[in-house]
Amino acid sequence: NKVTVVLGTQWGDEGKGKVVDLLATEADIVCRVQGGNNAGHTVVVKDQIYDFHLLPSGIINKDCKAVIGNGVVSQHSGVVQEFGFPPGLTWWKENLIVSDRAHIVFSFHQQIDGLLEAMKGHGKLGTTKKGIGPTYSSKAGRMGLRVSDLVGSEAGFETKFRALAELYQQQFPDLQIDIEAQLELYKGYKAQLQPLVKDVVHYMNEEINSTEKKRILVEGANATMLDIDFGTYPYVTSSNCTVGGVCTGLGIPPNSVGDVVGIVKAYTTRVGSGPFPTEQQNSIGQTMQKVGHEFGVTTGRLRRCGWLDLMIVKYSHVLNNLTSIAVTKLDILDGFDEIKIGVAYKHNGKTLPLFPASLEILSEVEVDYVTMPGWSVPTSECRRYEDLPVNARNYINKIQEILQV
Repeated sequence: NKVTVVLGTQWGDEGKGKVVDLLATEADIVCRVQGGNNAGHTVVVKDQIYDFHLLPSGIINKDCKAVIGNGVVSQHSGVVQEFGFPPGLTWWKENLIVSDRAHIVFSFHQQIDGLLEAMKGHGKLGTTKKGIGPTYSSKAGRMGLRVSDLVGSEAGFETKFRALAELYQQQFPDLQIDIEAQLELYKGYKAQLQPLVKDVVHYMNEEINSTEKKRILVEGANATMLDIDFGTYPYVTSSNCTVGGVCTGLGIPPNSVGDVVGIVKAYTTRVGSGPFPTEQQNSIGQTMQKVGHEFGVTTGRLRRCGWLDLMIVKYSHVLNNLTSIAVTKLDILDGFDEIKIGVAYKHNGKTLPLFPASLEILSEVEVDYVTMPGWSVPTSECRRYEDLPVNARNYINKIQEILQV
C-alpha cells in the first residue's frame, strides 16, 4: 500500500485542507507528520466550518483513522480544545491515534516564543507564537518530553518536566512557570490522551504491509517554502514540510511514498516577513487580498499577495517530485484584464537556474513574467475543466507546460 502525500508548494495557505477533505472521503487513514498547531486547515461541509490546527482534516470522515505522527509537536491543551468544538464529530475517540514519540508543546514554550520575538526587534520572524520553534529546539537539544513520557510513570514525567522548566527559567529570568499547577494540569491530560496513544511506527508499517488494500493519505502542514532546510530561511517554520518529512515524521520507508500532490494557489501569498519577488504592493495585491479573503486561519494576519511565482513551484517540484498539481482559488483572478506569471529570476543580468538560498540575492532579483489575457466569465461555479472560459484554460495549460507536471 502506497501513501499519497498532499503538500503545499508555496508559503502555505494554498488550500490543502480542501483537497485533503476531498481525498479523505475515500481514505482509510489520514496522517499529520510535522508542525504543530501553527498550521490551519479550513474545511467547509454544508453550513459547518471546521478550522483544524492539530487534528488531521480527515477526521471528518467517520470511517477514517486520523494519525498524529512523531514529527508533530503537540500542544495537548490545543488537542483537547479541538475535541470540544467540532459539532457532530462524536467518533473522534475511536478514530484519533497519537504517536508515543511526538514531542509536547508546553505553555512555557509559547512564552519563550514571544520573548524571543520581542528580543529580535526589527529582525522579528513573524512567528505564530504557538511555541513550535522552542519545542523543536528542546527536541534537538535532547531535553524535550514526548507523549511516551506523559503516559509513563508520573515520577519520571515530573522529574523531566521540572528539569526542563528550571533550565528555561535560568535562561529567561522573566519567564514565570507555575510548575506545580502545570504538573496537576498534565495529570488530567494524561487521562484524556492515554487511550489514543499508540506506537505509530508499528501501526503504520502494519497498515502499509497489510494484504488488504489501504488508502493512506498524508496531509502536509505549512509548505515547501517554509521548510527549515529548503525554505526562505530564517523566515521558515521549524520542521521539514517537504516530502522527506513524511518518512521521518511517520516512521515509514521512502519506497512507501506513492503519489505526491502539490497544491498551488493560482497566485502567490505569504504571511509574515521575508522577500517576496512577485508581491504586488498596489491595487492588484489589494484586490487579491480582499476578494480572496486572504488572512491567516491561525493568526488572523493579512496575507501579502502577488502574481503566481513558478520559480517557487518549480523548486518545490525539484524537491518533492510532484506527480500532479491541484490549482486552487482560480476564481479570485476572474476580474483581471491581464494576468502575469513569474517564470524566471535574473540577478545582475544573469538568469538563475533555481530558487536561491541567499535572501540577499532573492531580495534583489528581477522577475521575468509571461503576461496572459484574463477572462471576464465567473469561474466559481465551474466543476469541470471543460466549463472554464478559454483564457482560464489557457492559464492552467501554461502552468502545466512550464512545470511539466
